[in-house]
Amino acid sequence: MYAIDVHSVSKSYGKVNALSEVDLLVEQGQIFGLIGPDGAGKTSLIRIMATLLNPTKGSAQVMSIDVVQNFRGVREIIGYMPGRFSLYNDLTVRENLEFFAGVFGTTINENYNLIKDVYSMLEPFSNRLAGQLSGGMKQKLALSCALIHKPKVLLLDEPTTGVDAVSRKEFWEMLLRLKNEGITIFVSTPYMDEATLCDRIALIQTGRILKVDTPVAITEQFPHRLLNVNYSNAQSLLEFLRKQHFTVSAYMFGHSIHLAIEKDGVNNEKLLQVFTEKGFSDVAIESINASVEDCFMELLR
Repeated sequence: MYAIDVHSVSKSYGKVNALSEVDLLVEQGQIFGLIGPDGAGKTSLIRIMATLLNPTKGSAQVMSIDVVQNFRGVREIIGYMPGRFSLYNDLTVRENLEFFAGVFGTTINENYNLIKDVYSMLEPFSNRLAGQLSGGMKQKLALSCALIHKPKVLLLDEPTTGVDAVSRKEFWEMLLRLKNEGITIFVSTPYMDEATLCDRIALIQTGRILKVDTPVAITEQFPHRLLNVNYSNAQSLLEFLRKQHFTVSAYMFGHSIHLAIEKDGVNNEKLLQVFTEKGFSDVAIESINASVEDCFMELLR
């Protein structure tokens, strides 16, 4: 039995197609990442699995329970954390947690062992209004509320967007501990670096799944030789590279350029010679392995 089974799901909002023929299988006990930029369809897919939206076409099951025909059954076994903070700002931290525990017929004490790693950081602020918490603390409260009824599947919609780097790191450490508790975690994110923390990932763009595999397998399938190119005026060099016959693709990656060329194409020494002849002096070239972001860009191309 798969934790999540999505079959040929499409979702339209009027004339806008948010999802097109999406197929996904997520095994139990995995951290599965849905990776893509804003507007790719991540939130629509998660809301369908959370029974908040009905698909226009296709079907989806969570732990073999249909999200449309038995949406109440699905809601009993999932924890859902939306992208936007949606708890009660005028209730305290503890009141929010007690409320969500009560909705599912449980108590904080009953499942405290499941949330203690997260909630222990919040307990000193248990009487503070949720609306007065920092972004990272709001994130931890939302996760505690999503876990308090001990769900079998945890759905997280861009949980680390807008929080600082330290909070992002802490959050993923918490997810790894939850995985060890046997909870299946389905998480969407626009951050390509978070893909490497997942067991399997799906790359999505404009409502279509581009690739599904482990992060390692996806990067190993990159079909070209990849170079990291550094130059003081990177933009002018980028424009030059995009016009060259040996260039498969070239795009900015931070302050440097990631240049893809065919594996049997021009070597690094010849490239440096070309740069010097065209007036690009002091260019530094380094051969690198492809990242998930490089693979995503290649799939788009």
